[in-house]
Amino acid sequence: MAQTARIFPFLRRQSPPENPERTQLMESLAHTRMLLNQAYSGFNNAGDGDLIESYVYEINALHARYNYLLRRVKELEGTG
Repeated sequence: MAQTARIFPFLRRQSPPENPERTQLMESLAHTRMLLNQAYSGFNNAGDGDLIESYVYEINALHARYNYLLRRVKELEGTG
């Protein structure tokens, strides 16, 4: 066993536990991306001017949310 550990030292290492805040942020990013795709789809299929305008507002709001979440993930990772 000792020889195996010297040859394959990475077998003993365990990945660090996932940060729960980062996990939540990543799930929120994925959800926001899905909502953005739905909003773009609705925008592309809308015919009424008021409906188009509502999709524009929704897309802008989702972009702002996505940018915020992305900035928070980068801050947690220390790259922001």
